[in-house]
Amino acid sequence: MTRPIVHSHYHADSGTWSHVVADPSTRAAAIIDPVLDFDLKSGHTATTFARKLLECVASHGYRVLWILETHAHADHLTAAPFLQGALAKADAGTSAPKIGIGLGIRDVQATFKAIFNLEADFAADGSQFDHLFADGERFRIGDLDAEIIATPGHTSDSLSYRIGDCVFVGDSLLMPDSGTARCDFPGGDAARLFASIQRLYQLPEATRVFVCHDYGPNGREPRCESSIGEQEDHNIHVRDGVSEREYVGVRTARDATLAVPTLLFPSVQVNIRAGRLPPAENNGTSFLKIPIDRF
Repeated sequence: MTRPIVHSHYHADSGTWSHVVADPSTRAAAIIDPVLDFDLKSGHTATTFARKLLECVASHGYRVLWILETHAHADHLTAAPFLQGALAKADAGTSAPKIGIGLGIRDVQATFKAIFNLEADFAADGSQFDHLFADGERFRIGDLDAEIIATPGHTSDSLSYRIGDCVFVGDSLLMPDSGTARCDFPGGDAARLFASIQRLYQLPEATRVFVCHDYGPNGREPRCESSIGEQEDHNIHVRDGVSEREYVGVRTARDATLAVPTLLFPSVQVNIRAGRLPPAENNGTSFLKIPIDRF
């Protein structure tokens, strides 16, 4: 099995890890869960972090085939369309990388179209993305084999990408000392997440696990990599011997104490559009909504 090269970049403001995954032989690559800088107080966006990903790609001579989302994130805005445009311009004459996400995005879009009362012509069919991945679907990144593992529970569209000896799990698993993702968003379900994690635990113990978020509990430095074996042995929420009932109880109690993510409303409205802003209104400006007394 070809061992991918993984370059992980940390976005401190949102606690997010974005990953550049590359085939060492062909230099084909994918970018997973990229972040667009967003200042909530001013409403300003910036591409400072995303340009670091571009610098990584350029410095190693990678050709990006895919920009992959593990789900429609609720804590950061995706930089997928910016990266897609920048990479297409840099590699004129080659196809732009495709933006991919799981088929479950349709359910997420339908749910939040109603919550935000989005424009009537907003299509809740996933057509904003270039490709919708089904559970078990296989594809290639150069000589790297890649497989989709649907891992709903945190959200209904959550999936994991198994690429070579790595699996990129989004928010489903955190580092072992942080546990697992919350399940109290619309479409979330702790029992489904438990089942999803059991699927991940069927992978070989040496499989490298790359997470999307880490907040450095107890003052340690943020980290993004563990292994299936480490997760099974040490994950504080779902480790060997923990039952579904026990996990659901712990997860539900924990979720009841958590605040709404700071960027929930901006993130979801943009991310269900594959990273594009809502249509500009008649003054040429895009606006984001805040539902009052809904959450």
